Amino acid sequence: MSSVARVTTITAFSEKSFDDAVAVGIARAAATLRGVKGAWVKEQKVKVEGDRVIEWSVTLEVTFVLDD
Repeated sequence: MSSVARVTTITAFSEKSFDDAVAVGIARAAATLRGVKGAWVKEQKVKVEGDRVIEWSVTLEVTFVLDD
């Protein structure tokens, strides 16, 4: 069986952790896109206020299979 996939870039944010930011991004992608098969974490960033990390963000390359 053959299939064709597409990759889209999304950025997700969390006030908890990188892991949570990834989970938020995947959950949101899966709510909009059918056939999500995986993701690559392309970039990680943090937002700092004073001496504390207040936000974690990830840029994801999300792969999903196109419908026939």
